[in-house]
Amino acid sequence: MTGPVVRPHQPNPPILAAVDGSAVSYQAAAWAADAAALHGCGLHLVTSIALPAEYGPGALLTDADTDWMRSDGERILTEAARVAHTAAPGEEPPISTEVSWSRIIPDLLERSRTVRMLVLGSHGLGALRRGLVGSVTTAVLRHAHCPVGVIHYRQTVDPTDASRPVLAGVDGSGNSRPALAVAFQEASLRKVGLTAVHAWSDIPVTRPMSADWETAMRDSEEMVLAESMAGWSEQYPDVSVQRIVVQDRPVRALLEQAESAQLVVVGSHGRGGFAGMLLGATSNALVHSVGCPIVVVRAEES
Repeated sequence: MTGPVVRPHQPNPPILAAVDGSAVSYQAAAWAADAAALHGCGLHLVTSIALPAEYGPGALLTDADTDWMRSDGERILTEAARVAHTAAPGEEPPISTEVSWSRIIPDLLERSRTVRMLVLGSHGLGALRRGLVGSVTTAVLRHAHCPVGVIHYRQTVDPTDASRPVLAGVDGSGNSRPALAVAFQEASLRKVGLTAVHAWSDIPVTRPMSADWETAMRDSEEMVLAESMAGWSEQYPDVSVQRIVVQDRPVRALLEQAESAQLVVVGSHGRGGFAGMLLGATSNALVHSVGCPIVVVRAEES
């Protein structure tokens, strides 16, 4: 069985949150601080002040330019650290900050090799509308080596959120195993239940099915879910599990259940995907559409 996803090289790797001064990135810092407190690990906040690629390698900066850029980066981190410290009062994790001169996407991808989780806002300062997934978040989701948490902006935090279950998408593929590892661990740490959803058909039925055929298909797909879930309740006896098998498109089924969840956990790609696929249709659609935080988990690398 695949156990909890923990990055190599460090006994207790930190959670890394990237911030850029946007409101949603501060929301991401707050969520990451709460998650770090639950995991008993540190939180590292980073902001990049590197010039965008379109400025070219020959862009000249004066000392005044670099001083202003560094000062602005420190301002962003000061606010992010303040938000993070207040996210879990009395239980805040060790928080460190860093102004980086490296371009943000390759920098985050390299850091993803040694951290527990990367956390980002769904979009940054360049986003045109709420819910738009930005280029940095999209690139990190496609190529990161660790789980990636994506946080959407919320004006307020519903006090009932903390009692809501963790939602996991289960499709029976190998990639759903590490996602289940993360989902069970998060549910256990949050002291909530787990809702496991298996949508067994994402192809519309064009002709009536016989009752026997429909029953056989449902029995078969319930077995897929049962096999995927085998052993997890023994490892996490404190987590109550609700299993849902439904004939529906996976995205629609998960979005419906996400309305009453505090966190969604899915694999980066699943059944129907191919080796090396970077981001599947279901996980990609959910990142764009789901309202609560979502963690996308890639298969473990050999």
